[in-house]
Amino acid sequence: MAACLAMLPAPQSAHSFCGFYVAKGDAKLFNNSSQVVLVRDGDRTVLTMMSDYQGDPKEFAVVIPVPSVIQKSQVHIGDPAVVDHLDAFSAPRLVEYTDPNPCPSADRRVYEMSMAPGAVAQSGGLHFRGGRKGEVKIEASYTVGEYDILILSAKSSSGLERWLIDNGYRIPEGANAVLASYLKQNMRFFVAKVNLAEQRKLNLTKLRPIQVAFESAKFVLPLRLGMVNSTGTQDLFVYGITKRGRIEAVNYRTVKLPSDVDVPEYVKDVFPDFHRAMFAEQWRKNGRDVVLTEHAWDMASCDPCPSEPLSHAELRALGVWWVPADAPYLSQGETFLTRLHVRYDRAHFPEDLVLQETADRENWQARYVVHHPYAGTEDCPAVAAYRRQVRERREKEARNLADLTGWRIEDVRTRMSVNDVWSRPEENLTWWERLWGK
Repeated sequence: MAACLAMLPAPQSAHSFCGFYVAKGDAKLFNNSSQVVLVRDGDRTVLTMMSDYQGDPKEFAVVIPVPSVIQKSQVHIGDPAVVDHLDAFSAPRLVEYTDPNPCPSADRRVYEMSMAPGAVAQSGGLHFRGGRKGEVKIEASYTVGEYDILILSAKSSSGLERWLIDNGYRIPEGANAVLASYLKQNMRFFVAKVNLAEQRKLNLTKLRPIQVAFESAKFVLPLRLGMVNSTGTQDLFVYGITKRGRIEAVNYRTVKLPSDVDVPEYVKDVFPDFHRAMFAEQWRKNGRDVVLTEHAWDMASCDPCPSEPLSHAELRALGVWWVPADAPYLSQGETFLTRLHVRYDRAHFPEDLVLQETADRENWQARYVVHHPYAGTEDCPAVAAYRRQVRERREKEARNLADLTGWRIEDVRTRMSVNDVWSRPEENLTWWERLWGK
């Protein structure tokens, strides 16, 4: 089934419906991004789709290929706060350590701080027209929350395209061939638009996530409809919640982001820029046709935790049906969360994303480490060796950062010099001499 879908406000738009600030790499850092929560066990799936759509609600429409006729009881409105919590819980993060006093008589303490703070038809009722008789069939129609929803089947892609155009959906050039490929698979189409009257009645200012439950042996996220009207790249965040273990792509390589890498102190102040650049560089190095893993962990724990774990009520709101509503806490082995980040375009993702659940339950997360030098004034024979160690570490951190992000090593060193207060007391040496022993 489906997830990354086509939103159809206008042919020139590049929205998809399939997107952190300071010390966590959350989805809000990325433009043209979408978030999908996939709760999957066996052939049963609950799909929650949250878009970054910011336009006029009357211009919002979405078309999703689905494997069967979706009934009203299978569609719900999700809570965006729960998706935001899941995003924060699984986001790449920065951790900080402070060096102990290098003098052996001192009280040696290490501090770790987890997470620095861091023309669609108008509303009201379902009225449709157009299309040649018998070419398009409305299998079901209903209103859920602020959305009017149709389930369509069609005999031909051209007939479906004409029907959508006649009913106010602006179809981008190139959609016909993609629609035809889904029709050959006997897929139906889940079509949603905003019911403005219901939106006003509910006093809503933002669109809420759409949640769909279904059964299908195929574990697929259709990307192609979301690309037909886009000339650039789009970012998709997939949060897979399963019983068994990590999820991965079948038809594209799945690669973990670099993790547990030491980076300069100043990264704490520019973590959003760092995360965007780091992701883009790793995506480029891996050939641009790769699915990058950012988190894979048993949901009963985390280390470190950037936010509180999700409650049972939140998990059940996402569709995790096997979690008991009255259980006091999650048990190890009960749920496993995988966070995938896909940056896709037509050139590098010609096929829909086929996924599989694996038996891999190894806990792993994208994590970056800042080390703060000891700031005390104690003096002992070990201090000279400690200062050499810090200089060597700073050079390694600079090279790590340049390698992760593609930033020029000279620029990284210059930025480090501005922020390196620790090394300034040796007034007779330049910062460059103190850091690298020039």
